[in-house]
Amino acid sequence: MTLDVVGFGALNLDRLYRVNRIAGPDEEAYIKEFKESCGGSAANTIIGLSRLGLKTGFLGKIGQDHEGKMLLQNMQQEGVDISSIIISKDGRSGTVQGFVDPKGERALYVNPGVNDEILPEEIEKYYKWNPKLIHLSSFVGKSIEAQKILLEMVDEAIKVSLDPGMIYADKGLKVIEDILYRTNILLLNQSELERLVPNVEENREKLNLLLEYGIDILVVKKGSHGCEVYNGREGYEMNAIEVECCDSTGAGDAFNAGFIYGYLKGKTMDESATLGNFIASCCIQGEGSINCLPKKNQLPIP
Repeated sequence: MTLDVVGFGALNLDRLYRVNRIAGPDEEAYIKEFKESCGGSAANTIIGLSRLGLKTGFLGKIGQDHEGKMLLQNMQQEGVDISSIIISKDGRSGTVQGFVDPKGERALYVNPGVNDEILPEEIEKYYKWNPKLIHLSSFVGKSIEAQKILLEMVDEAIKVSLDPGMIYADKGLKVIEDILYRTNILLLNQSELERLVPNVEENREKLNLLLEYGIDILVVKKGSHGCEVYNGREGYEMNAIEVECCDSTGAGDAFNAGFIYGYLKGKTMDESATLGNFIASCCIQGEGSINCLPKKNQLPIP
């Protein structure tokens, strides 16, 4: 089966705690509610794309535990091809402890488990994939090397999108430059942009520096302030859609799904950003990262 998009990133079971506030150093807060949901940045985006009718697959790694079974079953239920998900004989699946305050703001703590144990030899059979696009998100540890190797193997005609997250942003440009040179669409938030390009004042100057890696489109997600899209020739600043925020978990991943969908459907940059803003606005109106992701017939742009 030919796939439209394949994701390659961490698979995590999110344990979300609704709290009265996010505690700082030497402070206390209390838990009001607890829920589990399936997550992982690239996984959330792939599920969003699957709901929009695209043929999707995922490359990742899980353990033979309760969490791994939940993650695998969730992917199957969402119509994602799971034939490239590696099931480890040993070790535990990845988890995230998330704390969400009454305004929907959050703090996340990642326990990567076997996500960080993907070996190059485990992905060698996937170089014959022929999707239209591969979407990458961050790993805490050494599995970034497997991503680099996969990008060396796949056909140059396959497009690549990357959401570096704060984890890759903190690693710095030198560590991720091999991936950046192969990236067509870079999707990051304002804080990640500041971390990646710390010594440049103006946003546009930061973006121009990143374009030197051969990136086609840069997207800066700014939460309630919308987003900026830029390709070196033209740029747009798009307002966010105003909705009541219940939980911001997965909003950036939801935006990615809308933008990638628009890109693959031949939409303009601003139309793709509009789709991204719309799907992000759907996501934050409910709890968890995938519960409120829309279907194709709900999109504002056909």
